[in-house]
Amino acid sequence: MALGAGPGRVVGMVLRDSAFLVLPGAAAGIAAALASTRLIQSSLFGLKAGDPGTIAASVSTLLAVSLAAVLLPARRAARLDPTQALRCE
Repeated sequence: MALGAGPGRVVGMVLRDSAFLVLPGAAAGIAAALASTRLIQSSLFGLKAGDPGTIAASVSTLLAVSLAAVLLPARRAARLDPTQALRCE
């Protein structure tokens, strides 16, 4: 913000940076879950191990929780006065 970025741009930057961490983790989790379907098939009752609906619900829940966890610090960073932040550094 000290270099001219607006609050919306700061929030977008923080959300984008967190997405670079969450999305590869979600992809690795999906790959691991699909690779271990034989191991977890006996633990699931009423579901198939590779059920697309369950996987989609899990990934969307993960993305929603990570968005909620990042949104509060992002909004706080957008409201921060740049001169105050520069004085602390």
